[in-house]
Amino acid sequence: MSLHLPGSTGIRLATLLASLAVVAAACGGGGATTAPTSAPAASEAPASQAASEAPASQAAQKFKIGYISLGDSVPFVKLVSDGIKQAAADAGQDLAFCDSQIDQAKALECAQNLKVQGVQGVLNFQVFQDSSKEICDAYGNVPTIAIDIIQPPCQVAFMGANNREAGRMAGAAIGKYAKDTWNCDYTAYVSLESTASGQANTDRMGGFRDGFKESCDIPAAKERVLDGADRTDPALEQMTNLLGALPGDRIIVVAINEDGILGAIGAANTLGRQKDLYYAGQGADPSAWKDIACNPNYIATVAYYPERYGSLLIPNMVKKLMGEDIPENIYTKHEVINKDNIRTIYPDTPAC
Repeated sequence: MSLHLPGSTGIRLATLLASLAVVAAACGGGGATTAPTSAPAASEAPASQAASEAPASQAAQKFKIGYISLGDSVPFVKLVSDGIKQAAADAGQDLAFCDSQIDQAKALECAQNLKVQGVQGVLNFQVFQDSSKEICDAYGNVPTIAIDIIQPPCQVAFMGANNREAGRMAGAAIGKYAKDTWNCDYTAYVSLESTASGQANTDRMGGFRDGFKESCDIPAAKERVLDGADRTDPALEQMTNLLGALPGDRIIVVAINEDGILGAIGAANTLGRQKDLYYAGQGADPSAWKDIACNPNYIATVAYYPERYGSLLIPNMVKKLMGEDIPENIYTKHEVINKDNIRTIYPDTPAC
């Protein structure tokens, strides 16, 4: 998410059912309750963690699979949801969908509804990690693949971002920019976070710091952390308040997803400080494409390709429900995106 979300379009879902390799050394078989906090050096999961894809016709059984969306009002999440729906249809699976609308009580209602519908497994993308046990209990603790936010104790696999590495990649890009452009003489390091996302936030934003520190230090006096700034409106409000008391024209802004960055850009525009802020995001969903391509202060983001999540989630859930082993950690591909390559990766990026 983001966190994020965050990413992202041009749905290019492959036909399904995966012949999956065993996860690399960190995975030893059994259910995972957390995504790892250490990241591989590469920009995507090693080959031993990757899923090779096979035709959907190989699905020998039909199952009822539940899906709790984080909130389809979020562009990144909507791409995930659309991909899951398409992948389920392609594989001939029965999908029970419920949108938690970024609301803890609604997520619990979704879980209860899925229980009533008799789902046999759940793809769980609800954002409140501290309520995961209650959510699991509500839908009967059936096998669960967590999406981007861990969901103990019913989680049997985690699918989504390699949060530590994705954060590190973006942090390294903007840290190098700060080193090359200002010799690390910057005004402030502002981190837009979502502690409600639990370990995902810890890993992703910690990865940002690790990457930035490859080029520049982050003195405590320069760091500002804004929690709950993972959505555009809260980020806009918090950044507007912060900028009112923060002079300077070399302000680094990093965010858990593109929503936070868009809020920060809105605050800068409102206050006439467009040239003062420099951004690094996460997700690269379509909401940010134009800014990535056209805003000279948008230094880098990291792609998650949420439109491809379904092509990994559905085949793995089917395999699990058929009694087969699946990897504990199934990572999406990550790639640094900037103004130089976004139109190659996403040809539909709007013109400046």
